[in-house]
Amino acid sequence: MTNKEFQQPERGKNMLCAEYKWWFLAPFLYPELEWDFRLSCVRSINVSGHKYGLVYAGVGWVVWKSKDDLPEELIFHVNYLGADQPTFTLNFSKGASQIIAQYYQFIRLGFEGYKSIMENCRSNAKVLCDGICSTGRFNILSKDVGVPVVAFSLKDRSQHDEFEVADNLRRYGWIVPAYTMAPDAEHICLLRVVMREDFSCTLAQRLVEDIRRVLDYLDARPPKLVEAVAVAIAQKEPELKEDVKPSTLLASPVFREVMLAKNFPKKFGSFKMNGVC
Repeated sequence: MTNKEFQQPERGKNMLCAEYKWWFLAPFLYPELEWDFRLSCVRSINVSGHKYGLVYAGVGWVVWKSKDDLPEELIFHVNYLGADQPTFTLNFSKGASQIIAQYYQFIRLGFEGYKSIMENCRSNAKVLCDGICSTGRFNILSKDVGVPVVAFSLKDRSQHDEFEVADNLRRYGWIVPAYTMAPDAEHICLLRVVMREDFSCTLAQRLVEDIRRVLDYLDARPPKLVEAVAVAIAQKEPELKEDVKPSTLLASPVFREVMLAKNFPKKFGSFKMNGVC
């Protein structure tokens, strides 16, 4: 999924509830949503503190509704301190800095602090989403309700694709992931931006401006396939290098029919182009 939606758990089924981001979003952005222990079917809640919990990577939490809901097979016993000590943590000898940091954030920010931060993330996601829509070049795949994520794809991929957009955004200092979806949806390619606490409204506006610059740059360049064909021909036949520039190929009315359908697959069949990136 490109953007986790809050789904009402099915009643009558005990379940591990709360995908890792929800716990730090739903209580602050959607207080009316019943997703937690207020539902009898919810027996445990898990969350990653290093995402919207705002602490270092590596800390995760799980809370059971009662001791009876904790599966016995998750508990292991150690006695190296002189007596039996049951535990179900995965901390072992790892340092406790993440736990201390999480505790500090709880005390420092409190409910109102987290609420303000999450509302700001949602607001900035809306600014970015509206800005991307204003280009007229993208479809928005994410939804307004849920995690503050903006996922979008090109409406027209005949000339350039999302991977080229992501690659050229790097020139402006942006690392925006571009990828295809899971099996059975491989035909869908998207770009995704996850809104963090430090991603301000100004940064959102700057990203939109840089996306526009990248689109203008790509529009002025030949389509990726044409460029790849020109490079392939030049590599196979160096003496034709000056005659197979992208601009020359584009000017030829029979380029696609002759070069791609006839000559190119036969003469340069050993050259493989990556259709993804």
